[in-house]
This record gives sequence, C-alpha cells and structure tokens, in this order.
Amino acid sequence: MLHALVLTAAEGDAPNPLIPADYDIIWSLVCFVIILWVFWKLVLPKVTTMLDERTEVIEGGIKRAENAQAEAAVQLEKYNALLKEARSEAGKIREQARIDGTKILNELKESASAEAARITANAAAQIEAERQSALVSLRAEVGSLALDLAAGVIGQSLSDDEKAARLVDSFIADLEAADASAVQNEASK
Repeated sequence: MLHALVLTAAEGDAPNPLIPADYDIIWSLVCFVIILWVFWKLVLPKVTTMLDERTEVIEGGIKRAENAQAEAAVQLEKYNALLKEARSEAGKIREQARIDGTKILNELKESASAEAARITANAAAQIEAERQSALVSLRAEVGSLALDLAAGVIGQSLSDDEKAARLVDSFIADLEAADASAVQNEASK
C-alpha cells in the first residue's frame, strides 16, 4: 500500500491540496474586497465614532478630575490659610487670657494686701486704744496704791488731789525713765 501512494504522487495528475485553484483565489479575493469595503464604509466609521466618543469621555473625565484636583488644591490652600489664622487667633486669645489672668491675679494680690494692711491697721489701732485704756486704768490704780503707800510712809493724808496728781505723775515718770534706761542697756549689750 505504501507503494500505491508513492506511485500516485509521482504521476502528477492530482492537484496539490495546499495550492488552491485559480477560481478559488479570484472569488476569495472578490469576497475579501467586498467584506473589506463593507467593513471600511460601515463598521470602521462606527468603531471610530465609538472610540472617539470614548476618548472624549475619558479626556473629559481627566479634565474634570484635573479641575476637581485644582479646585481641591485651592480649597486646601484656603483651609490651610483659615487654619493658620485660627491658630494665630487662638494664640492671641491664649496670650490675652494669660495677660488678663496675670492682671486679675495682681489685682487680687493688691486687694488682699490692702485688706491685710487695713486689718493690720485696725488691729494696731485697737491694740493702741486698749493699751491707752489699760495705761489710764493702770495709772489710776498705781496712783491710788502709791497715794495709800505714800500716806502710810510719810504719815500724812494726801487728800489734796492736785498734790496727789503731781506725786503720781512724778512717780510714773520715774518708772518710765527707769524702764527706758533698762531697755537701752539691753540694746547696747
């Protein structure tokens, strides 16, 4: 059988299946040209139109995105400027509050100092008034005791008020002089 195939191939009468016949090539070419023309006139313009529309949509989207991005950048700049201004204003408010707080604190200190000075002055005045009252009371008591003592020592009655007052004043002046010299001696040591 192999031999039969070799013989038929050698005869050359049979057409080559890889090379088409001339009429097939012509009709295929005519069909190809018609299909190419239809594609060129009908399909290609629609595809081109569709691609152009898509390109415009994409470019429009890109353009809108660029515009939106530029607008966002402008808004970001405005936001940053407002934020900077707000921070600056907050700093000014904090500084003003600090100054006001210091001022209020100083006013309160001054008010407390004035109140303390007033209370101290009132206390000093009250102490001085009580000291004077005690001194007058003590002078009367010491005078009475001194008169009684002096009357007992000299054996005379000191019923004369003027004489008695001079004697008491003299005695108290001597006591004060002795007390002042004792304080002076203490201070010099």
